[in-house]
Amino acid sequence: MKRFFLFLPLVVAVVLGMVLFAGIGKDPTKLDSALVGQPVPAFSLEDLDNPGQQLDASLFQGQVQLLNVWGTWCPACRDEHDDLMWLAREQGVSIVGLNYKDNRDDALVWLDRLGDPYSTNIYDPQGRLGFDLGVYGAPETFVIDAQGVVRYRHVGVVNKKVWQDTLLPVINQVREQG
Repeated sequence: MKRFFLFLPLVVAVVLGMVLFAGIGKDPTKLDSALVGQPVPAFSLEDLDNPGQQLDASLFQGQVQLLNVWGTWCPACRDEHDDLMWLAREQGVSIVGLNYKDNRDDALVWLDRLGDPYSTNIYDPQGRLGFDLGVYGAPETFVIDAQGVVRYRHVGVVNKKVWQDTLLPVINQVREQG
């Protein structure tokens, strides 16, 4: 029995090494989503700017759009905000915002101060739509096709490199497929 305890640290080290080795080379920003290939979940939530105006999944019909999950409490969301402004203003990208688990007044002040890259902002204070989308946190960005189907999910900050290397090719492919 005493010999077993001598080898216990070695066994623990080998098991830990195997677990860590399994994660090498995996992209932490690429989380598979069960929603890829599925329609945006049904929802009825208020417009952030217009309390009382209900928005639903029909918002995602007619054109390819990004759905960006954000919150004022999220430092990474602040990091990506200038790039989202660039995408909306200079690249003409339609971005729908999902204000996630946030305070409406704080969100409106944020957008007033930093600019508003969103064509529409869905207000999700309890995180119901975020939960249905499988959101782990913010920021997360989804590519939604013109029929309202989720085509891609990006976890983390969207910047010019992510746009060029990842999101733009996905959008171009979705547009080609019609």
